[in-house]
Amino acid sequence: MASRKTGEFERIATFFAPLAAGFPGALGLTDDAALIRPAEGCEIVVTTDTMVAGVHYVGDEPADLVAQKLLRVNLSDLAAMGARPVAYTLNIALPSALEDDWLERFTAGLAADQRRFGIALAGGDSVSTPGPVTLTITAFGEVAAGAALRRSGARAGDLVYVSGTIGDGALGLKVLRGHVAGLAQTHKDSLIERYRRPQPRTACGPRLAGLAHAAIDVSDGLAADLGHIAEVSGVAAVIEAVSVPLSTAAAAALELDPDLRDAILGGGDDYELLFAAPPGAGGRIASLAAELGLALTAIGRIENGRGVRVVDAGGAAIALRAAGYTHR
Repeated sequence: MASRKTGEFERIATFFAPLAAGFPGALGLTDDAALIRPAEGCEIVVTTDTMVAGVHYVGDEPADLVAQKLLRVNLSDLAAMGARPVAYTLNIALPSALEDDWLERFTAGLAADQRRFGIALAGGDSVSTPGPVTLTITAFGEVAAGAALRRSGARAGDLVYVSGTIGDGALGLKVLRGHVAGLAQTHKDSLIERYRRPQPRTACGPRLAGLAHAAIDVSDGLAADLGHIAEVSGVAAVIEAVSVPLSTAAAAALELDPDLRDAILGGGDDYELLFAAPPGAGGRIASLAAELGLALTAIGRIENGRGVRVVDAGGAAIALRAAGYTHR
């Protein structure tokens, strides 16, 4: 079948209007803006992320995986504030040579994740560019008024928890770049999947409201993101490296090359939830973990002071060569 390119309005009707069908405020994408009305007693939470081919993803991924990562990193931000997904807008800047078959697969990926996470398209914009594919999603969620999780609430004495496992995203990127030698193919595939298609903790985030004092998602790296909480909260934090939960694949990679510890503790792209909660909440956190079938692991503590320390089993400080991803 020959490839083809549609014009702007045909593109909207063919590819994007179906994605907006589940959100009445999108108005069928026939107007210049959408309407969003939060449920009674709720506030709107807004987040946005941009991905550029060759910068935020390798560039040769299937279009559906690109779409799903873009949506999921935004859903992760909503989860970190305890918000339930409502709707999103999409801005796309595509090279003029890109054909409709890419866009068809891209929107199919979005459609699948819309069904999975209960969100719909509310609008956006589509332009051409002489540069690489550039994609932006702005996502909207809702949370009970005054209940949003913030980075600023951590207190000395809190325990630090993380969901799921850490290091898979950063190791997946290393595998794609050929930097992890000798690892079994099944482990490579698992790590690549975690990098390309993260799992936003949308069921867990809203349940942490009223339970956690502060929260963030692990996008820039475990140490760096805990540093964001510590800085805004005016406290210090300690990560016990031995307590950080690893997947089977990450543990196998670390056994092959102990130097990968820096990537695990300082790399990004995990999109797990990192939160501080009082010691007395441990029982409720364990119950929530069991209910969701999601590991919620205590990995450290909040102290008086400033900064983040990573320590080994004996309490000695571990210096990380790379503390996290920096946006330049």
